[in-house]
Amino acid sequence: MSKLWGGRFTKSAEEWVDEFGASISFDKELVLEDIQGSLAHVMMLKKCKILTVEDADLIISGLQILREKAKLDELTFSVEMEDIHLNLESMLISEIGPVGGKLHTGRSRNDQVATDIHLYLRTQTEEVVKLINGLQAAIIEQAEQHVETLVPGYTHLQRAQPISFAHHLMAYFWMLERDKQRFNECQKRINVSPLGAGALAGTTFPIDRSYSAELLGFAGIYENSLDAVSDRDFALEFLSNSSTMMMHLSRFSEEIILWSSQEFQFVELDDAFSTGSSIMPQKKNPDMAELIRGKTGRVYGNLTGMLTVLKGLPLAYNKDMQEDKEGIFDTVKTIIGSLKIFEGMISTMKVKTEVMEKATKNDFSNATELADYLAAKGMPFREAHEVVGKLVLFCVQNGCYLADLNLNQFKEASELFEEDIYKALNPYEAVKRRNSQGGTGFEQVKLAIEKGKSLLV
Repeated sequence: MSKLWGGRFTKSAEEWVDEFGASISFDKELVLEDIQGSLAHVMMLKKCKILTVEDADLIISGLQILREKAKLDELTFSVEMEDIHLNLESMLISEIGPVGGKLHTGRSRNDQVATDIHLYLRTQTEEVVKLINGLQAAIIEQAEQHVETLVPGYTHLQRAQPISFAHHLMAYFWMLERDKQRFNECQKRINVSPLGAGALAGTTFPIDRSYSAELLGFAGIYENSLDAVSDRDFALEFLSNSSTMMMHLSRFSEEIILWSSQEFQFVELDDAFSTGSSIMPQKKNPDMAELIRGKTGRVYGNLTGMLTVLKGLPLAYNKDMQEDKEGIFDTVKTIIGSLKIFEGMISTMKVKTEVMEKATKNDFSNATELADYLAAKGMPFREAHEVVGKLVLFCVQNGCYLADLNLNQFKEASELFEEDIYKALNPYEAVKRRNSQGGTGFEQVKLAIEKGKSLLV
């Protein structure tokens, strides 16, 4: 079968060269988007009287047949036809005859593929936002049950201050909310039509780009034909947003992995999101969390790969840009899978409240409460910091905790200490009192949860 662009050539490439240059093995993922774009294009050609009504309607009917076959996975693609565009055009010609060749009037594969990617990412971004929302809802559901569950808060992976476990969970809710905002903002750049820009310079045919954009649901068109076919900023933005979101999921995964370890025992993951060992019968491994942490690297790689492909390209389209698709498809598959897994993992996670609470009592995470206690009674905070630091050192040297000291020992450190110091040292009271805006105080956490609910779409 001769290539649809082969008129100028007198020699055919060897089969292995065709295979190297072809993209059909992966860009067949865009089959429905390509047909959708072609339908809008032919309808525009019909409206502008560039094609006769009879020819246009025949092409439309042929494309509709191909669309139904595509949905049923009944299309067979050929490497010889290189890519999704030529494969479908060849199939269309086989379906309705030579008139199918008129479909390509007033467009190029350059604006065609750009349109396909815009359509694809618009749909996938909507799906990603929906899944982020689902994960946020799962976080809120867990948070509502654990407003007054205490857990050690950490800095440098050292126990710092006791906090509400719901407060800790909600930190990830707000990270995901920013991710959701970034994806929604990215849609403004995705939802623009390059169709009709041609290879790079537009076309001599009296087309109506705004009409085809309207048919495809785009908010507008590219104002420059060179930019239209060479722009992949919108894809870079999607990959960047995906990388940031995966970084958040990776951090959350790391904490879940720690929490589920024998050393922490703060949570237990459902069996559906864990695996065992082929040699050690007792093992219950947090493999799904580990995989998400690992898959973050491949999403980063896809972003870096796209940046590297684009960095030295002159205008307009270059064959290098064929390398944009596999990274996009892989990222979409990875982040959608990760979000689905994470929602299930969080919604079924068992929280061991007693273990968490015990952990807040057998440490020095209440030391700041002591310093605040003295500061509230008039002692400069820096001086209070030193007083409490010495008390902690005394406890470390004598194998006890601050709450184990008697009042006389406290008074030796400062006469400002009174009997109420033991209430201040209670982790529950310490968390309850931290009611500054955005703090871990129970009332603030409840307000944050309610605000979070209002942001779920």
